[in-house]
Amino acid sequence: MSALNLVVVTAGLSVPSSTRLLADRLAEATARELRTAGREVDVRVVELRELARDIADNLVTGFPPPALRDALRAVEEADALIAVTPIFSASYSGLFKSFVDVLDRDALTGKPVLIAATGGTARHSLALEHAMRPLFAHLRAVVVPTAVFAASEDWGANGADGSLAGRIDRAAGELATQLSGRPAGAAPQARAAEQVVPFEQQLAALRVR
Repeated sequence: MSALNLVVVTAGLSVPSSTRLLADRLAEATARELRTAGREVDVRVVELRELARDIADNLVTGFPPPALRDALRAVEEADALIAVTPIFSASYSGLFKSFVDVLDRDALTGKPVLIAATGGTARHSLALEHAMRPLFAHLRAVVVPTAVFAASEDWGANGADGSLAGRIDRAAGELATQLSGRPAGAAPQARAAEQVVPFEQQLAALRVR
């Protein structure tokens, strides 16, 4: 059986980045769950920080430079996606949203997605539910129930109780469950455009009856 393609999109701006650290831990946990279930997985990380200029060029010209085109294709062809962003002003970052804006509108239709975010305080965790989840629902992705937020204290001594690790494992397990019975490369086809019947034609049909 072919290996599954798991793509990780991370929008951290610094090096090193807590956003990248969270993305790596989610990817590792998901790959571990899949391999336990007997599935091989190839993981690719897309660092949006490295594509910031390309994304801006694409927004104003409508044409992605080669590196961005390759990243967009990877997301479109992925069997599943892990999307991680820092939280700025109570929402996803502008860089993250700009990348989503240049994706094909059908790229995530039916695709399993795990959403996650980082922030300075746990008070920002609701951004996952009021911003990120609706965004991916609009894109018709299948978002797993558990969203993972990591505040600054989750990485220090105060986070030593394992609560972050537990959330990571739960979310990774949900994503792996979505993928475990799925053939590799089985990204769903975009739904055919709905046929719109003119209102006058509908009225004419009613009159005939």
